[in-house]
Amino acid sequence: MAMKIGFWSDREYHLDRMNLSDLAAAYFQYYAIAAYFAFAAVTGAYTTWAWMNGLATLTGIVAAVVATVLIYPLVWYVLHRWILHSKWMWKSKLTAPVWKRIHYDHHSDPNNLMVLFGALYTTLPTVALATVPVGFALAGWPGAAAALCAGVLQTCFYEFIHCIQHLGYVPQWSWVKRMKKLHMAHHFHNETGNFGITNYLWDRVLGTMYEQIKLRPRSDTVFNLGYDEEVAKDYPFVAALTPNWPHTANPVHRQREFAQQSEDGELAPSA
Repeated sequence: MAMKIGFWSDREYHLDRMNLSDLAAAYFQYYAIAAYFAFAAVTGAYTTWAWMNGLATLTGIVAAVVATVLIYPLVWYVLHRWILHSKWMWKSKLTAPVWKRIHYDHHSDPNNLMVLFGALYTTLPTVALATVPVGFALAGWPGAAAALCAGVLQTCFYEFIHCIQHLGYVPQWSWVKRMKKLHMAHHFHNETGNFGITNYLWDRVLGTMYEQIKLRPRSDTVFNLGYDEEVAKDYPFVAALTPNWPHTANPVHRQREFAQQSEDGELAPSA
């Protein structure tokens, strides 16, 4: 029998059926979030020690942190738009499983918390690659550690806000409510815009932001990102990893089909 630990002992959770307390419990018990906070603690402690022992100036450390805060939105915009929404990752047997895990599954089932959090093995190296060189250039290794610390803390904030955007409630703060509106349009109307998630500056600068759904046509690929049965004939790697392929791309319709099949006795009871 598989070991079960805390909130994550069950198979899956859907944010549209959860409240803020449920989310908080899930968030702080998720292994990747715990790892990010651990990295932040270690890198923050090293940075403090280095500054107190004269290995780096406070100005250099602050510069590394500020630079990280400024470049973070651009890095994630680039990753989201040109890598996660690319057409090349599903074409390789090496990259297809990664793409499926970190983005196809999320768009296919947007409110499923199990596939909403970024994978630790992809997210942490990406954050390090984006922040460590900048911090090192500004303040050596202490600056690199400070930048990484800032990067993983921003990632924790990003993940929590991303969860709130899919949570089944209306945020009280207007700025969170606006972010939720823009992100829901990305997931349920047209995936070719509103890539920012927590910061839409670069969407505005690069012309991919839309405030109202009437400004863009409804996309037929918003739930499958263009990976359909025809594409799977040439590039079957994602399909081979997808249970019950082919399936209805729209998760709402898929849940209705599942419920109907259960009522008709077409599905075996789950273990």
